[in-house]
Amino acid sequence: MTGEVVVLRLGHRKGRDPRITTHLGLVARTFGATKFVLAGDEDKELFDGLKSVCDNFGGALETEHVKSPMAWLKRFVRTGVAVHLTMYGIPFRQAIPSVRRDRPLVIVVGGAKVPRAVYEVCQYNVAVGSQPHSEVAALALFLDSWTQPPEVFEGARLTIHPHSRGKDVSHSDESE
Repeated sequence: MTGEVVVLRLGHRKGRDPRITTHLGLVARTFGATKFVLAGDEDKELFDGLKSVCDNFGGALETEHVKSPMAWLKRFVRTGVAVHLTMYGIPFRQAIPSVRRDRPLVIVVGGAKVPRAVYEVCQYNVAVGSQPHSEVAALALFLDSWTQPPEVFEGARLTIHPHSRGKDVSHSDESE
């Protein structure tokens, strides 16, 4: 994969959506996104939580809050590609082969009500299923098909080792 991968979360409501939006950020990081852009309510605590995960488990995920997501998205598509995850779109396995990989990619994940303009500005409206579903699941499925995430992230203090039973976590010694 060439080019950066950005996730744009639309319509975040601080009092109602922090868990779902946090999970979107965690999925974005795990599957190789470099940036998580939040539209809607500002949420420093959410960004602090994502930074804490990066500090402990490695990797980096730049975060940004935008007040005007449509202006941000219109600027992005001048040089990049926008994929909007929606249950009304083309099946993602059918769409992925035609999505350019030589330009930055933004994956737009909606909130309660997605403005019609999003469907028009994005070059691809893509579905992981044509039924109501979780935006977290949609992002995970799309990114799993798009990226090859690292097994271990650079700079990790904690590394999880796959184990069929129990937890196997190693701690790096920062004094080394």
